[in-house]
Amino acid sequence: MKKVINDPNEVVQDMIKGLIAAHPTSLRQIPNTTAIARKEAPVLNKVGLVSGGGSGHEPAHAGYVGKGMLDAAVAGEVFTSPTPDQVYEAIKAVNGNNGVFLIIKNYTGDVINFEMAAELAEADGIQVEKVIVNDDVAVEDSSFTTGRRGIAGTVFVHKISGAKAEQGASLEEVKRVAEKTVVNVRSMGMALTPCTVPAAGKPSFSLDANEMEIGIGIHGEAGIERKNIASADDIAQELTEKILNDIDYVEGDEAAVMVNGLGSTPEMELYIINKRVSEILEEKGIRVYKTFVGEFMTSLEMAGCSVTLLKLDAELKSLLDAESHAPAFRI
Repeated sequence: MKKVINDPNEVVQDMIKGLIAAHPTSLRQIPNTTAIARKEAPVLNKVGLVSGGGSGHEPAHAGYVGKGMLDAAVAGEVFTSPTPDQVYEAIKAVNGNNGVFLIIKNYTGDVINFEMAAELAEADGIQVEKVIVNDDVAVEDSSFTTGRRGIAGTVFVHKISGAKAEQGASLEEVKRVAEKTVVNVRSMGMALTPCTVPAAGKPSFSLDANEMEIGIGIHGEAGIERKNIASADDIAQELTEKILNDIDYVEGDEAAVMVNGLGSTPEMELYIINKRVSEILEEKGIRVYKTFVGEFMTSLEMAGCSVTLLKLDAELKSLLDAESHAPAFRI
């Protein structure tokens, strides 16, 4: 195993210290936790937004903490859900007396632990609502989930919910737009290589030199097919067609596109994928409103990518365009 780390058991704490050192005027660590919050949190009379999950997906989720997006993100150990007490402390830290909204990726550990934290907070008189993101069209169930997994489309939920909360919306309104985003977002990914969890010291799965896995999860969960490596155009075609077969688009609809790298894919290759994605959408009469290409939700050093489409209306476009000061999503 070759990694630029110190102690494999301290990678999360070391990462958090480095993140805060890079953004000392906008971020802070919630004491005695692995949660990162906006420096000014809690913001009085604003719905507080909390998300998080296992580490190893950077910039998700702490990179999306900032004005216009999340108020706090809770970092679990690598590929491990944060504990309920850590999430509970984050909820308390961002409660501005207008309720707290949780954005949870659909992984069993995340759902259980965030819901337990919500119960603790509600016992303290804090009103808590949630949305569960399940944008991955690859598989209906996996080793980590009941139902579809939550992957890179979660970033759009962060952005749109955060923009709505920043406008002073009620907890019910924030939940409404979050659920609307979840209904309209779909993703699918693929991998060329595995990744290595530092504490494990060995790859989480194996692929032969000429193989790729279609529909893989962000923790290395099995996809729908393992086969010989195809061209970028063929990969983009397979991912995009699967998404379009899962949600109704008609000619003239608008979409936001995210082509997301999983940790070790050069931007050159991501843009080549995006070339074909944009061609497919043009062929079908779907207008691309905005495109995001880069690393938004990774899987350590896995080589591969995912494609996300968010079907837009006037409200979602406005919220997508709203100002964001988050380090990994500045608009």
